[in-house]
Amino acid sequence: MEPRDGATLAWAENRLAGPIEVMLHATGDAPPSDPALPARATVPARGRTLVARVGPSPARGAYLNLRAVPGHPNVRTGDVEYGWPLDGAPVRIAQGWGGASSHRDAANRHAIDLTAPVGTPVVAARDGVVMQVEAGFTHGAADPRLDGRANFVRVLHDDGTMALYAHLDANGVFVRPGDRVRRGERLGLSGSTGFSSGPHLHFVVQANRGMRLESLPFRMFGPGGVLRFHEPGP
Repeated sequence: MEPRDGATLAWAENRLAGPIEVMLHATGDAPPSDPALPARATVPARGRTLVARVGPSPARGAYLNLRAVPGHPNVRTGDVEYGWPLDGAPVRIAQGWGGASSHRDAANRHAIDLTAPVGTPVVAARDGVVMQVEAGFTHGAADPRLDGRANFVRVLHDDGTMALYAHLDANGVFVRPGDRVRRGERLGLSGSTGFSSGPHLHFVVQANRGMRLESLPFRMFGPGGVLRFHEPGP
């Protein structure tokens, strides 16, 4: 927030190596602003964007809130075949699309969980740019309090979709934001950090749809050929 001439300039700064969409809104009585609240804006990779010029301070009990979602809001997806994201170990699909354990929300509905020993190399399933990484977590357990505390790599593809590789091992992330990776290039090592019942890789393709992440159906070429996933029911 930047005070200027009796108003406040609401800026959004993006530290990711890919675009984000932000929305500024007010609880309670919204103050006058240009554009009117709620206001949305797209912030480029490692950029800064003016979201709104807000008038006098909100009324007592009201406040401004800025929310962000990774990814550009206008993504057109194509028919792309993804490579197998693990290298060097036999694995099984422990949970597929619509899995009852943790694949019921919009962001994970089309995710897969691949059981693999800790330390299995995780490789890029598609060319892209490393948009975001988390590498600071060391523990994992089947404890909901650890949700959101997994190591991961998010890769941005040329069409604006993003692949998430999650539950990577402690000290198991080998790439940095801004790195360009090719299909088959090593990203890190599988693990069991965060809310996890055992060693596995959580893989999902996502896009920003109306200020929320939604998982997308995908085709994948596995060790035995093209994998067949079934669309989850309601």
